[in-house]
Amino acid sequence: MSEEKSLAAGSLGVLESAVMGIAGTAPAFSVAVTTAVIVSAVGTLSVGSILYCGLIMFGIMLAFTHLNEMSPNAGATYAWVGKVFGRSWGFFAGWGLLVASVVFMVSATIPAATSTLVILSETFGLDKAIVESTGWVSLTAAIWLTLVTIVVTKGIKHASYAQIILTVIETVIIFALIIGAFIKYGNNPGHPPSWAWVSPFSFTPATFATGALTAIFFYWGWDVTMNLGEETEDGEPKPAGQGAFWAMVNLILFFIIMMIVVLIVLTDEEIAAANTNVLYAIADKLFPKPWSYLAVLSTILSTVGTIETQILQFSRSMFAMSRDKALHPCYSKIHPEWQTPWVATLVIWLLGVTLLFSSSYMESVKQILDTSVMAIGFQICFYMSLAGFACAWYYRDKIKSEVWKAISYVIWPALAAAFMVFIAVYSAINFDLTTNLIGIGGLLLGFIPFLLNKSRVGSPPIAASV
Repeated sequence: MSEEKSLAAGSLGVLESAVMGIAGTAPAFSVAVTTAVIVSAVGTLSVGSILYCGLIMFGIMLAFTHLNEMSPNAGATYAWVGKVFGRSWGFFAGWGLLVASVVFMVSATIPAATSTLVILSETFGLDKAIVESTGWVSLTAAIWLTLVTIVVTKGIKHASYAQIILTVIETVIIFALIIGAFIKYGNNPGHPPSWAWVSPFSFTPATFATGALTAIFFYWGWDVTMNLGEETEDGEPKPAGQGAFWAMVNLILFFIIMMIVVLIVLTDEEIAAANTNVLYAIADKLFPKPWSYLAVLSTILSTVGTIETQILQFSRSMFAMSRDKALHPCYSKIHPEWQTPWVATLVIWLLGVTLLFSSSYMESVKQILDTSVMAIGFQICFYMSLAGFACAWYYRDKIKSEVWKAISYVIWPALAAAFMVFIAVYSAINFDLTTNLIGIGGLLLGFIPFLLNKSRVGSPPIAASV
């Protein structure tokens, strides 16, 4: 395999970048995997949690977009934080993303697995207990992870074409659910709509932190556009930043509408019983079989899309860290034909499969999801808050310029980062031991490669390619 350290530059435009950002967040997947968790935690305040967390995430998006103006970098947060705050902070910002991505391979592949098993059990008359069997779910999830890894390894163009097709199909199905929900349940909702759903006065610090930590998981993944910055076309403003902006605008609107749809169609008991099949539960009340299975298809397609983008994000971050000698240089190997970091891609596949089979020993599928979603939320807060603070500090002189620049470059990113720190700290205090071991322990594990690599190569300048 080649040692040439060059990704496929010029492969993605604004449209592809926006699609990658939307697919990275995986709307149908996020609703399927996270709705039961957030509703059980904060009830109808889920709508407000998604709205306010969207505003927080928009501030982080502004930070990423402005930091990308330095120079597009496959390492994104790792590279930018390293340049602003130094090598050590840069390493752990990158490590936070790597750990979150690996844990995500569990929570991401499980909805695809459960949806696949739902279809198989209905079509072939299999025992429906397999849908809740952690062993069967983990095995099916590992198969999906393997198939997606093959597509990603074959090249960024293949990945982008696949994402466009998957996103279009998913969008059509979701719009059908939204229209059907308002027609059938608009006048007879499971939860009568109220302004209290979005009122800031409805929240306590505890409910805000709990709801926001889960809502962050809804939005996570759009930042893959920044990790693909070296593979986008030239242009001003840069396509990666434009793609992130349009992805975030669409996602905030979509998630608010979908959470309202969930609440007006389903009762609390139905949401809890649906677990990772919330969209199917909605479709089953709106459309007769077999049309209701289209919701299952949308979950599968969305999940495949987010697995793909998360593998891209992990592999590009690991590639950049390896290229800058922050990790072992073997991870920066590029395939001579496909121009992808194939070693880094195989690493996340191997770690993901290992975690999947380890999770098969947990008591239930819901326990696996609840634990992984909360742990990932903590890790997201960690690395994204660093990016927000880095942007505010790097562009601090703009506080004296025109109002919008002061807000978008400094104030909004800094406030968003501060909120993420509050959410992470407040929530971690209330985590159970398993969640803390995954969330905080995963970050602390970074000291092992950091110290080993430091003893091997000393202290090279981080993000040399910035």
